[in-house]
Amino acid sequence: MDRTYLDSIGSAAVYLKSKGIEHPAVGLILGSGLGELADEAEDSIVIPYEDIPGFPVSTVEGHAGQLVYGTLGGKKVLAMQGRFHYYEGYSLESVTFPVRVMKALGVETLVVTNAAGGVNSTFNPGDLMIISDHINFTGVNPLMGKNESTLGPRFTDMTEAYDKEYQKLIRECAEAQGLSVKEGVYFGLSGPTYETPAEIRMIRTLGGDAVGMSTVPEVIVAKHAGLRVAGISCITNYAAGMQANLDHAEVVEVTTRVKESFKSLVKSLIEKL
Repeated sequence: MDRTYLDSIGSAAVYLKSKGIEHPAVGLILGSGLGELADEAEDSIVIPYEDIPGFPVSTVEGHAGQLVYGTLGGKKVLAMQGRFHYYEGYSLESVTFPVRVMKALGVETLVVTNAAGGVNSTFNPGDLMIISDHINFTGVNPLMGKNESTLGPRFTDMTEAYDKEYQKLIRECAEAQGLSVKEGVYFGLSGPTYETPAEIRMIRTLGGDAVGMSTVPEVIVAKHAGLRVAGISCITNYAAGMQANLDHAEVVEVTTRVKESFKSLVKSLIEKL
């Protein structure tokens, strides 16, 4: 990590402050088909990624590619409508750059969401899963290379990657809404191919309940930066070998179907944070 990267974080933060973004308490990363939640923020300021110094641009269908600042659940939030992925050809420094900028702006809590394939045989498309932990099987780590001590420690403790108190809050919010939620381990792979049936059998054996191509790098960097993290997956399909075939259109269709319960759950969580 070099001086240029640190300067880029500072430049992005200065630019966003100049646009009226002040003291956001909660950062939100909204995955495929889930970005509509940010549209409900009150008194919002919307900034396209391409306008922000140092920001990459999202290339995935179902990702709007903009930052939304406003009030949601009574808190000032900074929401990413669409994220960046390693499989798009970005370095992990670029993938996680927005998390660094959120920290620089004062964010203390990060809520990550994603669309994921259900590996656990008790899960069904449309289920929401509280992420209790993750397995990084991407083969890479965003903290590799020279550590910048002003951003976080050389060795980051991942014992509680997903805040246990926040997990409890999500369960309470779901219960209050009469919403049944699952709980499990998110298994992170690099993508962009979907997994083979043999890989899914391996993931199940290793303890994965849901599988996806995002989230893990951002959470690692959030913990490095000292943020508290809550995570929710939308189970959009049965994993390979559990249904006939896999395609991204199904991911977007299922997230569209469950978006109302997803939005109400995240909003009530933000209220309680």
